[in-house]
Amino acid sequence: MNDILEQDEGAPETVCAFLDRAERTWPGSPAIRDVDTTLTYRELAQSSLRAASWLRSRGVLHGDRVLLRHPNAARMAAFVLGAMHLGAVAVPVSPDMSLFQLRGVFADADATVSICAEHEAADLRSLHESQIVSLAAAWDAARSQAPLDGPPLARPDDLSLLIYTSGSTASPKGVMCTHRQVSFAVRSISRRLRYQANDAVFCRLPLSFDYGLYQLLLCLYAGAELQVPEPGNDPRLVRRIRDWQSTVVPVVPSLAAMLISLAQRDRRPTRVRLFTNTGAALEPSDADALRRCFPGAKVSLMFGITECKRISILDADEDLTRPGSVGTPLDGTRVEVVDERGHPVPAGEIGQFVVSGPHVMQGYWRAPELTEQRFRPGPDGVTRALYTGDYGSVDAEGHLHFAGRRDDIFKHRGTRVSTLEIEAAAMDLRDVYAAAALPPAGGRGPALFVVGDTTPVAVLAGLADRLERVKLPTFCRVLDALPLTVNGKVDKAVLAKLAAKGESDG
Repeated sequence: MNDILEQDEGAPETVCAFLDRAERTWPGSPAIRDVDTTLTYRELAQSSLRAASWLRSRGVLHGDRVLLRHPNAARMAAFVLGAMHLGAVAVPVSPDMSLFQLRGVFADADATVSICAEHEAADLRSLHESQIVSLAAAWDAARSQAPLDGPPLARPDDLSLLIYTSGSTASPKGVMCTHRQVSFAVRSISRRLRYQANDAVFCRLPLSFDYGLYQLLLCLYAGAELQVPEPGNDPRLVRRIRDWQSTVVPVVPSLAAMLISLAQRDRRPTRVRLFTNTGAALEPSDADALRRCFPGAKVSLMFGITECKRISILDADEDLTRPGSVGTPLDGTRVEVVDERGHPVPAGEIGQFVVSGPHVMQGYWRAPELTEQRFRPGPDGVTRALYTGDYGSVDAEGHLHFAGRRDDIFKHRGTRVSTLEIEAAAMDLRDVYAAAALPPAGGRGPALFVVGDTTPVAVLAGLADRLERVKLPTFCRVLDALPLTVNGKVDKAVLAKLAAKGESDG
């Protein structure tokens, strides 16, 4: 066991301190690799100081924003960490974000420097007056800079990250994350997942997605190696996992399904010991398939949102003995379940999760009204808490059970229904491989989309044996694949349009 994982009191409260300690403790160990580059911890630290020097030469000051929009690359990590060293704010943005949304993010973040892929630099210069520089050009320029001298300029209560998330609003909103809040989340998650210095974490998730970005921070804390494969070569993922001797693989359901399919065709052993899951719930059948296709690997289910990073973690393979649970809250945090009036409800009753603790983030960038709605005094009337918009229950032993987002819980003919309940029933059908349900909208009832070797009539007939009549969807359609967002979650906005069109078509 890594002794660092047992520390808490006096632990570092800036992300910069994680990198400084990693360089001292594991200087020659690999910190991050992609298909072209591998950086040791000493090389990553020095590269981040050169990146900081280059950013300062471009006018980046304490508190300024540095926007990064690029496919996963080892070099990108140096600029994320370099910005933090200056006391600036790293703003990771998905390279797949639409130009419509990106225009709003550019205006909102008001970055001093934006780093992007070379092929889109010219197009992005029309969106904002910030300096737009390709990652390749920035890397070459930074290599000629002397490493920035002196201690990090970041302080614990400075913003370290601005992470844009769409949530339930029409335009992305930036979650403000201070160094203190991020470092607490990293330490708390590390104590539960127990990444080790000899781990190699295979991150197919985008670093612009907080689940992917935190893999970098967790690796810094543990001295592990972060591995970022090239985008667009998914048929080689299992081979890459084997060749790189990966031991930990974070997944969302779409990635898990892909890995299962590939591993079924290539059964040679790997060194994977742990799969983690958050972002969207992993079906029990997929968790079982991961264990079956990757012998020796365990699965740890997690639950959280960007506004507090992580809410709960289920111990590895505990889903086998506690089906339906998403774990217990992080150490040093608290989760309460409240009704519509904000009053706590008894164990086992469904209500909204309200989270309090040092990992509750600062709020939303330049959105004080929205911040006041979500971040306000908890049930005790004093403690600052996050009203998550997620619904579920807590059992008598303190384990959380997720029922769905506010928009996923609805009343139909007087009965409370969760879209997750409909999806779970659909996934229980033998010929259904994926399912996504929508609540009633626009005069239609609940809608269901499935992927599988089946028909809508067969699906609805099967559901009649599994759900109460009032919970049955009124519309069902079989698709070749569920549409996904850039982070691998089911894109329910696209499905809502399909449902509306399907209903209008009769």
